[in-house]
Amino acid sequence: MDPELARKNKRIMAGCVLAVCFMIGLSFAAVPLYDLFCRVTGFAGTTQVSAEAPDEVLDRVITIRFDASTNAALPWVFSPEQRSVDVRVGETAMAFYVAENRSDRRTVGTATFNVTPLKAGQYFTKTQCFCFTEQALEPGQSVDMPVSFYVDTALVDDRNMDNVDTITLSYTFFPMEGEEDVSPTGNTAASGQPAPVN
Repeated sequence: MDPELARKNKRIMAGCVLAVCFMIGLSFAAVPLYDLFCRVTGFAGTTQVSAEAPDEVLDRVITIRFDASTNAALPWVFSPEQRSVDVRVGETAMAFYVAENRSDRRTVGTATFNVTPLKAGQYFTKTQCFCFTEQALEPGQSVDMPVSFYVDTALVDDRNMDNVDTITLSYTFFPMEGEEDVSPTGNTAASGQPAPVN
């Protein structure tokens, strides 16, 4: 075989191997990168997370509505304790959801969430939440699940948000895979209160 042709074939082969390795690495990074993108931009109604509330509270009032649903595979009744609250922009508020295990066995669920309108996600900030944390309920057990939040004051500077006077916070609970192996110690199921998570 011609030595020059052999060198070209090796370069092409090396390029193909590098391209495959790059695509595999990108596929592993896609989920955390997408999650980071959603959290930074509020894309798809993804809310923000903060450890503290803003210093300023404005006069503009936003109605926060609460919605809840449960995957059919999880034998829980899950609902908000209040349908809505009116909050001033920058004001910290707290709402409660309640979940009850209607089965005769211990079950574990985890919640996903979003807000609508989707464009409000980048301004809706939670300081305490039960979402994405395993919640274990004993047979017949009922627990209150708090969520603390505020609407960021930056909302008033966004002309695209001028027509928004209502934001809906929605949660959906799903069963955890392998829930029978989950220890209740991290969820304070015995005390009747789940551990809040920032």
